[in-house]
Amino acid sequence: HADTASSSTIQARMVFPYSTAVTISIRRADILRTLITFFLLAVAARPQTKAPASETIRQQELEADLHFLASDAMRGRLTGSREAQLTAAWIESRFQRLGLKPAGKRGLTQVFGLTKSTLEAGNRLTIVRDGNAWNAKPLEDFYPLFFSARGKSSGSVLFRGYGIDAPALGWRDGNGQTVSGHIALILTGEPGADDPKSIFDGVVTSVHSDPLKKALIAQSYGAAAVLLVNPSSGRFASAGRSYWPEKPPHLERYALTPLADQLRIPVVEISPAVAQTLLGDRKLADLANEAARGPITPVSLPRTVEVVTDLKRTVIDGRNVVAMIEGADPQLKNEAVLITAHYDHNGATAEQIFNGADDNGSGTVALLEIAEAFTVAAQQGQRPRRSVIFGAWDAEERCCGPLLGAAAWLEDPGWPVDKTVAVINMDMIGRSEEVPRGGGGRFNGLNLQTAESNAGAVNLIGYSYSEDMRQAALKANEFVGLTLRQRYDNNRSNLLRRSDHWVFLNRGVPALFFHTGLHPDYHTQYDRPERIDYAKLERVTRLVHQVAWNLAQSDSRPRMPAKRTIPDPD
Repeated sequence: HADTASSSTIQARMVFPYSTAVTISIRRADILRTLITFFLLAVAARPQTKAPASETIRQQELEADLHFLASDAMRGRLTGSREAQLTAAWIESRFQRLGLKPAGKRGLTQVFGLTKSTLEAGNRLTIVRDGNAWNAKPLEDFYPLFFSARGKSSGSVLFRGYGIDAPALGWRDGNGQTVSGHIALILTGEPGADDPKSIFDGVVTSVHSDPLKKALIAQSYGAAAVLLVNPSSGRFASAGRSYWPEKPPHLERYALTPLADQLRIPVVEISPAVAQTLLGDRKLADLANEAARGPITPVSLPRTVEVVTDLKRTVIDGRNVVAMIEGADPQLKNEAVLITAHYDHNGATAEQIFNGADDNGSGTVALLEIAEAFTVAAQQGQRPRRSVIFGAWDAEERCCGPLLGAAAWLEDPGWPVDKTVAVINMDMIGRSEEVPRGGGGRFNGLNLQTAESNAGAVNLIGYSYSEDMRQAALKANEFVGLTLRQRYDNNRSNLLRRSDHWVFLNRGVPALFFHTGLHPDYHTQYDRPERIDYAKLERVTRLVHQVAWNLAQSDSRPRMPAKRTIPDPD
């Protein structure tokens, strides 16, 4: 306030939020500039808004839900089992009770196909050299891959390096040349697999190494069949019998049916010795080294091949349960933040039950609590500006290929992918990371750690893809106070690609994975609900809720650069 209207200075008493009153003397000519400066400083100092109804996320409710979901009666929620169907129905009923809508025009449950195969007796691989035919032995010299089409093809062989077609990375094996009528010989894996600075996601196995993807690419260029070879494969006959055991394994392999149905040609893996036979005077190791140095043009080989694959396909149903709460902003409600968790696990045998309390009952019950918190807030008049979608995925655990439930959503999304501004994925958020000595391949690439050293910590994975998403997590954590570890985006553990956020990152959608870490009970019968740290689970759930709320309220959507900077390995 001014003491006199005509004075050259004004005595002003200003009170700012979260601070004490200040009396200043200021020249009239500087009033506007100074007021603006103080206003901006006050706004900058104002803390973020706490997500409404976060107090409804309580460990008692998380514990009650998880004791049901991971009980012995649910028998590990194996994809395709009666218990998995029951789990999907239970999640759907919870979404219905909250009054949530289906995402898009579909119902709450998305049913999708999963294809598995059994090996029949007619598989054959014949190599013609110098006019003589030689028949390779099934399982000892070659074996069909489980997603292969059933069929017969013959033709001359072309070597196509790694068979990768990634123009955005400057890598295109075959240089776009058609191979119509030929059989493509392709290396497994990807170049620079042990190079932390590899353009193919450092030491993380990238999507470009997926054999089904390679087969579909070869088919698109006209290949009549695909022969895959791993030059360093040892004891190939043992590998073949492990791939196709006499007794079907407890955990069977599946491919997403829409992708498997696109494949119309035989696909087999051959031994290095068979590959060398195809090469004639050239050495497999030399060609592999050449292929690793850069994209190569097809190399014609002096042999012809006839390949017959004899597989019987069966399709089972998987089930995603996806619901949404519509945003309040007339424009932003057409965009969505997607919060996800997979509910399936590894089922049961006659001797033991794989309850899957942490993996991923913990993420599933957290998803339900977050959906309830958004619902309660909306009922209290605090609806998010953007729409929020809650996705409970099936078939995350099933080998082989992308994470199948989330991939099924991307193949047939109920909500446009380009209108999905962010994905927040929860998988194993109820324990503390513990890596024991002699833990085996499950812990490959991880340093020895105790659960105590990670008691207040959660791993943030996918942080290197979008700085906006990383900052969103750090900002939200101001309310929760967990330790956010950022260390596994370039790690041989492959944790970056071991949960459902991965398929979204590969479609250009900013995504983060919240994960409290592996532990000795991971994928064993000891992953039970009584071993969950429910106080920590509550904190992690509230953190994810806060991140989702902030993203749903933001004026702008998080950015994801076309090419990320691959971080240094852990």
